[in-house]
Amino acid sequence: MAIATVNPATGQVLKTFESLSDAQLEVKLHCARVMTTEMGKTFRSAVDEAAKCAWVCRYYAENAERILADEIVETTAKRSYIRYLPLGPVLAVMPWNFPFWQVFRFAVPALMAGNVGLLKHASIVPQSALLIEELFQKAGFPDGAFQTLLIGSQKVDRVLADPRVQAATLTGSEGAGVEVGMGAAKRIKKVVLELGGSDPFIVMPSADLEAATATAVKARTVNNGQSCIAAKRFIAAEAIADKFEKMFAEKMAALKVGDPFDEATELGPLSTAQGLEDLDRDVKASVDAGAKVLTGGKPMDRPGNFYAPTVLTNIPQGSPAHKEELFGPVASVFRAKDLDDAIRIANDSRFGLGASAWTNDDEERERFINELEAGMVFINKMVASDPRLPFGGVKWSGHGRELGVHGIREFTNIKTVWIE
Repeated sequence: MAIATVNPATGQVLKTFESLSDAQLEVKLHCARVMTTEMGKTFRSAVDEAAKCAWVCRYYAENAERILADEIVETTAKRSYIRYLPLGPVLAVMPWNFPFWQVFRFAVPALMAGNVGLLKHASIVPQSALLIEELFQKAGFPDGAFQTLLIGSQKVDRVLADPRVQAATLTGSEGAGVEVGMGAAKRIKKVVLELGGSDPFIVMPSADLEAATATAVKARTVNNGQSCIAAKRFIAAEAIADKFEKMFAEKMAALKVGDPFDEATELGPLSTAQGLEDLDRDVKASVDAGAKVLTGGKPMDRPGNFYAPTVLTNIPQGSPAHKEELFGPVASVFRAKDLDDAIRIANDSRFGLGASAWTNDDEERERFINELEAGMVFINKMVASDPRLPFGGVKWSGHGRELGVHGIREFTNIKTVWIE
């Protein structure tokens, strides 16, 4: 059965897609079940993650040849151009929160550029790691083109030191990023780092408040609140702050929390008991410092690593909710006097990954695009990764880019060729 995009105004078929076979559907569902079992994401979001991995495969299958083609540059030479050539084996140190997507967004462009992938995945998702290697084998890549290394973090530097390994990429904590970054630097090896985020979500008076609030809930609770690009600091203009806080807290409190395999569940558990303990400690420290709890504020009284959807206001300077990346369904709300104040609050962070700003004012939009210290700015939409666009941050959120044209070229030798 063909699935098609048809322009309703003209009847023109713009693009067709083949329906998944039973075997293809089973692969996607199996991948999704492994993700939910290992780290607790809702089954619905796991299915979406598997589909997104297929999307990045399609994107680079259709575009890699064009992106990596020789780039002619007019000079005084008879012919001069840029050629993109592979570097060789690339070590990827990946986190557990998006166990398939994080790997695919590195591996697909890296392999399409002609490199070899070596995956050191998070220790709590070994089944996902092995299944990804199996999928690349089934896709027809040569033996060894992509390998999963079931090793502990203490062996990462040993792999990075190997002269056969030419580069590294890491998605994870600041501490892990510093270690891998230093290890790459002292061997003069290329490294891409995608680290933490404390993304601002700014709501101005001209915004559609209902749409902004509904999206704010999704932006804070994506992947059970365990995402580097989840919105974490919500900045509401003073004129609409009371209404935003009320609507936001009500919608957070109304979320259905439960079994991640239940299709009705909107928020599942945190991935580990330690993660739950760390989040609770940071919330308690923030409240002790003076933060106010509008809803939630504690672990749920039930088995498992469940934390109640939480909204904090009156956030004191220097408290964990003000300066740290809280990895769970906890939102910090700030009030801004005006546009300048909103930008000041948003930039008052050592992180600079993504930012979402809600406004229907053209001048405000341009100010946010130009002045927010982030690698990605989304206007009237939550921050999300897209295979067609570069993904990455500035400041302590890392450097380098994944995805898009820039991502596939990160691990290439950008070679200048001059022919006289």
